[in-house]
Amino acid sequence: MKIIPVIDLLNGEVVHAKKGQRQLYKPIQSQLTESSEPLAIVAALLALYPFTQLYIADLNAIQKSEDGYHTNFKVIEAIVQSYPQLTLWLDAGISNNTDLSIWQKLNIRLVIGSENFAHIGNYCSLKHHDENFILSLDFMPHGYQGPAELLANIEYWPQDVIVMSLANVGTNLGINTELLKKTLARAKDINVYAAGGVKNMDDLITLKKMGVYGALIATSLHHKQISSEQLMALAK
Repeated sequence: MKIIPVIDLLNGEVVHAKKGQRQLYKPIQSQLTESSEPLAIVAALLALYPFTQLYIADLNAIQKSEDGYHTNFKVIEAIVQSYPQLTLWLDAGISNNTDLSIWQKLNIRLVIGSENFAHIGNYCSLKHHDENFILSLDFMPHGYQGPAELLANIEYWPQDVIVMSLANVGTNLGINTELLKKTLARAKDINVYAAGGVKNMDDLITLKKMGVYGALIATSLHHKQISSEQLMALAK
């Protein structure tokens, strides 16, 4: 099972994401490093384990409605240049072809979040322009966010799909197994990734037994609840 560390960027700094309450995110306090500077965080994660992939959420780009809207493009570009061995997955709130064109300049895989679409047609337009994207099915604390057709019909899904349970993100309370089971039952040959709530090795073993293809994790790594030795054992 693939393990993908996550960093959330806000105003050029790594923050601690919790329950999708983006207005409350604070600079991350990690036991891996005293810094919240993005390159330092990436270095600390790679010192823990030789990860081959990294998931980045650009919260400035995702929260387009905020005053002074900008992206963390320069920061992400620096990570790409400093760690060419890493495959970056980026969620930048992409909702149209203009957004798409900004990020296609970088050699990264783009995450398309269901929360960014009111209608399936807009999603299909983006799908046509980038066949290598990753779909994030976004489940907020109040439920699924996105076009109903996208959730209901797996023909709209690409090869890689994230089940993003934002109610569990950063809580250290465990994974949403019921939501994952429902998705896995329909996913057939699709690679399903779990995001939100992984707190320890037991959760990762549970996910692996369920048939989850990969897991996105942050809090449990920064709190040293999952060790490099455990990650190595899981990879065998």
